[in-house]
Amino acid sequence: MFIVMAGAIVLTTIGNLMVIISVSHFKQLHSPTNFLILSLAITDCLLGLVIMPYSMVRSLTSCWYFGDLFCRLHSCLDMTLSTTSIFHLFFISVDRYYAVCQPLHYCRNITTNVILVFICISWAFSCLYSSGLVFSNVHTEGIQNYLATFACTGSCSLAFNKIWAVITSALCFFMPGTMMIGIYIHIFSVASKQAKLVRNQQNVHTDKAKNKLSFRAESKAAKALSIVMGVFLFCWLPFFIVTLVDPYTDFSASEDVYNTVLWFGYLNSAINPIIYALFYPWFKRSCALIVNGNIFKAGSSFSHIISSV
Repeated sequence: MFIVMAGAIVLTTIGNLMVIISVSHFKQLHSPTNFLILSLAITDCLLGLVIMPYSMVRSLTSCWYFGDLFCRLHSCLDMTLSTTSIFHLFFISVDRYYAVCQPLHYCRNITTNVILVFICISWAFSCLYSSGLVFSNVHTEGIQNYLATFACTGSCSLAFNKIWAVITSALCFFMPGTMMIGIYIHIFSVASKQAKLVRNQQNVHTDKAKNKLSFRAESKAAKALSIVMGVFLFCWLPFFIVTLVDPYTDFSASEDVYNTVLWFGYLNSAINPIIYALFYPWFKRSCALIVNGNIFKAGSSFSHIISSV
């Protein structure tokens, strides 16, 4: 368990740090879409640095050694960063929708200011909702006596009553997750129609080569979208199912079950750099320059990262 959790922390921190350095340093990567990816990487990196190490100690020892005040602060930051990460994934799907479905209006609709609004909404909603919920204790109203029967002294667990379990799960996962699924299904549908239209309009003499390119583009888009949605659902769905169902089953989920689904959710932050950055050739080039130390050379920020082909 220690090896798996420590590996997830290292992968989350280093992977997202590489994205942060890449987008921040290289001028060619300063685009609205990449600013959204940068904010997502900052969110996930903070989760790996600030939240996951303390969660690892709690999960391995079944105890909380850092005091009640820090327990609340940790729970608040944990919920804030996790929700912010999910909302960033949703807004990235919105960005991809305009890029694929409305390419002629993309530059006009998705500007830097629009991306800043997306980022502010993600952070502001997550911070206000999480802090208000955790520090007001409304999520434990009506279940204090029941929680006291199994919560040991020094524990740090975030439990929800029936009402707030439904509200929190809906606002923080099921609503943005459902909209993400709908958006990506629509993107795939539009991409498929565009590929078929291109194939139908091809000349007889050039159809073989272009057909291959069209099929490759279509299959690549399908694979990328499948990975994006599959990883997102695989990582976060178990946690929110347990969060939603547990109050209605008298909190029958064991500590091991809770820790397992929680770390599956954390795993999404570790995989985000892979599914949102490693698919882009510019990330591989920027990583090579970072590892080789070339970013410390004069004028390295103006390096040619994005290929013109």
